[in-house]
Amino acid sequence: QVQLVESGGGLVQAGGSLRLSCAASSRYAMGWFRQAPGKEREFVIAVSWSGDTKYYVDSLKGRFTISRDNAKNTVYLQMNSLTPEDTAVYYCAAKVGSASRELVEYRYWGQGTQVTVSS
Repeated sequence: QVQLVESGGGLVQAGGSLRLSCAASSRYAMGWFRQAPGKEREFVIAVSWSGDTKYYVDSLKGRFTISRDNAKNTVYLQMNSLTPEDTAVYYCAAKVGSASRELVEYRYWGQGTQVTVSS
């Protein structure tokens, strides 16, 4: 029984910040993916269940950070210096075992939350 629920999406101006949350059980590796209009879903960032290991996309490192609070069973995606190119539906995902960048390895998915960045 794994249920993922994303929240925190919305409309922001370029240069602004947003924090997404995902309610989930602990002891799972967690990842964030996004899907922009007309594009395939892509990896954004991931973290191991303990929080000790993290995976990034080089182009996003420094602007996007991931963290988790296992006491609250919640994982966060902090997004700073947003640009219109960051506009997408953002998905939270969970997998058993180690964290990874591979979409197909994640078994459980949330419904997604819309992030729109205006110019």
